[in-house]
Amino acid sequence: MARIVMKFGGTSMAGIERIRSVAARVKREAAAGNQVAVVVSAMAGETDRLVGFCREASPLYDPREYDVVVSAGEQITSGLLAIALQAIDVPARSLLGWQLPIRTDTAFAKARIDTIDTDALEESFAAGAVAVIPGFQGVAPGQRITTLGRGGSDTSAVAVAAAIRADRCDIYTDVDGVYTTDPRIVPRARKLAKVTYEEMLELASVGAKVLQTRSVGLAMKEKVRVQVLSSFTDADAPMADTLPGTMIVGEEEIEEVERQLITGIAHDKNEAKITLTRVPDQPGTVASIFEPLAAANINVDMIIQNIAHQSASNGASSTSATDVTFTVPAADLARSIEALNQAREAIGFGELIHDTRVAKISVVGVGMRSHAGVASTMFTTLGARGINIQAISTSEIKVSVLIHEDETELAVRVLHTAYGLDAEAA
Repeated sequence: MARIVMKFGGTSMAGIERIRSVAARVKREAAAGNQVAVVVSAMAGETDRLVGFCREASPLYDPREYDVVVSAGEQITSGLLAIALQAIDVPARSLLGWQLPIRTDTAFAKARIDTIDTDALEESFAAGAVAVIPGFQGVAPGQRITTLGRGGSDTSAVAVAAAIRADRCDIYTDVDGVYTTDPRIVPRARKLAKVTYEEMLELASVGAKVLQTRSVGLAMKEKVRVQVLSSFTDADAPMADTLPGTMIVGEEEIEEVERQLITGIAHDKNEAKITLTRVPDQPGTVASIFEPLAAANINVDMIIQNIAHQSASNGASSTSATDVTFTVPAADLARSIEALNQAREAIGFGELIHDTRVAKISVVGVGMRSHAGVASTMFTTLGARGINIQAISTSEIKVSVLIHEDETELAVRVLHTAYGLDAEAA
């Protein structure tokens, strides 16, 4: 007997027929003698619809009430899946975030899981029932409902798997694994059999939509074995444990001969660039910019500070100023502007300029640790196609650049070829 957590994304839950298909897949796992917990997302497009209502009501909505609204999608699908399972003679019940409970902090709309009380899950397993859990939601002190950020159902699934010490966590999506890049942009992208936690963490953080960043970080920390599978296979397809999609594993599990210089290329158009002009060039100024953003739980990515220039002169004395550019998630742009304007006197900047027509392109691979020239290849390739680089950031296994969004697909295609990632023609 194994303990399995099965997570199904929005496209897998998009309508009653899809939910019945999920129920049949869950029944196969339960019939094999496994103890099964299922984590579900809202129906495809439903969360976007609910978010739209919040923004229409007020661009600067209260995050606590936002969580009340957007968590409703997962509640609906968890109840529907439990009904569908019961209809095919599988004992099942839904367990909402407050019923487990999944306890989180109070960072509404971006909450982090503190603990999961597994008593209710253990009772379901002991009774031979399948537990259906709405992803993306938890409960904060004071019994306020919270959500974990977009894609948070992945984090819910990994957290549940860690809490019950599951044998594996299967993430079912509309793709059959992790590819070297988005196959819709590059048809010759290759599916990867294994990806390290570190590589998947970087890919997820820079735009790969397969898994949420926090879910991968949690899987790495708790050593949860995760595999990405497609829920759009035939009903008689082999069981998940005999036909894996892409396994997310520790680096020690990948043989040397399987390692590549670059594992994948990701892109993200959900970025916004902010430039503060004429910022005083003195100690403490940069801190005064990013402290209010941190207080508002806004993540900052790329940061560029230009060379200081003389901005004013008064006899023998003069002051110098600089421009500071950085990126934030596009969804946080309005709140970022508000936080910076409120701190304008303390920062002392001239203008605040923002631009949402940007995209981040990243190349990722553990092979970068032992090979030089990865960044050079990227810059040379983009330059040869006339693609201007607006900002750069790096890590040990990643190089990211910011470009105009209209050049996104061209950049992904030429880089995929430049690093030798194209699959052989059939």
